[in-house]
Amino acid sequence: MSEVLTGGCQCGAVRFSVSDLGRSAVCHCRMCQKAFGSLFAPLVTVKDGKWTRGAPKWFASSNLARRGFCENCGPPLAYETGYDLEFAVGAFDEPDKVAPKWQVSPRDKVDCYEQLSTLPIKNNSSASWLEFLAAIQSNQHPDHETQSWTPKGKENGQ
Repeated sequence: MSEVLTGGCQCGAVRFSVSDLGRSAVCHCRMCQKAFGSLFAPLVTVKDGKWTRGAPKWFASSNLARRGFCENCGPPLAYETGYDLEFAVGAFDEPDKVAPKWQVSPRDKVDCYEQLSTLPIKNNSSASWLEFLAAIQSNQHPDHETQSWTPKGKENGQ
């Protein structure tokens, strides 16, 4: 792959780029569930990943691995062992380009996982909900590179 893909955290304080990818998978292990605060963790192995703005804060989640996250806004960004560096699929600006192709650690798969795609879709079109959506002013970094970016939402000690 020669296309450069970019991504980063929600506030924009940490950004990355990569052009050489390995496998992309959904990990069901309990450690990934806890790290992502989710039922699973979608991760893609990166061979030439580099931090282009800021750097993640690291947490040693085990004796063999550490996990990188933005210390400003919190989302998981990376998983690193002595063998590989992996970036969170959802942190990419275009996550469909690195969509998972495998599932790993099925022993820890949460039972409800298999039913996720069959859940009904609730379309809330009440006036109050639509008014709420129209009033949202996002502090999130846009899904593309910027020359500079001051993380929002940090004002007044937030």
